[in-house]
Amino acid sequence: MPLSTQSQADDEQYVLVASLDNARNLSNILKAITFKDHAIFNATPNGLKVTVEDSKCLQANAFIQADIFQEFTIREDVVGFQVNLTVLLDCLNIFGGSIVPGLSTALRMCYKGYGYPLTLFLEEGGVVTVCKINTQEPEELIDFEFCSANVTNKVILLSESLREPFSELDTTSEVLEITMSPDQPYFRLSTFGNSGNAHYDYPKDSEMMELFRCTTTQTNRYKMSLLKPSTKALALSSKVSVRTDSRGFLSLQYLVRNDCGQVCFVEYYCCPDEEVE
Repeated sequence: MPLSTQSQADDEQYVLVASLDNARNLSNILKAITFKDHAIFNATPNGLKVTVEDSKCLQANAFIQADIFQEFTIREDVVGFQVNLTVLLDCLNIFGGSIVPGLSTALRMCYKGYGYPLTLFLEEGGVVTVCKINTQEPEELIDFEFCSANVTNKVILLSESLREPFSELDTTSEVLEITMSPDQPYFRLSTFGNSGNAHYDYPKDSEMMELFRCTTTQTNRYKMSLLKPSTKALALSSKVSVRTDSRGFLSLQYLVRNDCGQVCFVEYYCCPDEEVE
């Protein structure tokens, strides 16, 4: 593969080099958090974290572990930059996002450091394309202070059990109400639209419920417009963890398997819209 023949001297000028035999393994996970133009990349020796935020109320993170990449070299403890996510995805799919069996687009992603562009080398069928995307200094991210110690309720569901309800949610409802309780209704999704109220209940012993750990009854509302982007991650995932903390903040963590069967995670944090008495 031509991309693997770049000299070691070339590599030494970069603070970050990440290679994939199949660029779809990156583009698919990035699509799950694409709801704003810009994303912040943070690379550590453990891998890559890509973050998108909206209105200081919603944050989405995609985690791609270092061992997902065929090569992952980082020469600093942390490498961070901001990039236009829409442009990056266009570049990753420059060959049309091929899904032809046996044919994939190889990717080599390189970054020299502050002030330099993010350089993509993409190769398919012997043709190599080089894309350079301008980077910016990363903006400071919101700290939602969501920690395991403050989690009051948690359920893990098979994603298929949520896909249909989410696709049928009443779009005239401004909020989605989530009730989690050690007692009935256990786990409930509610909408309040023009055609009336609708509830979706999940028994704690449902086959779709992999884990049910609720310590207190909690009902919170979240803006539907903020939760809508998370349906992209839901469509790609096999499992979803739903957690709330003592403040009513919501964490949706999706387990996503790439084309090679490797596991990546996408996590959404959302502020509650209003307190429910």
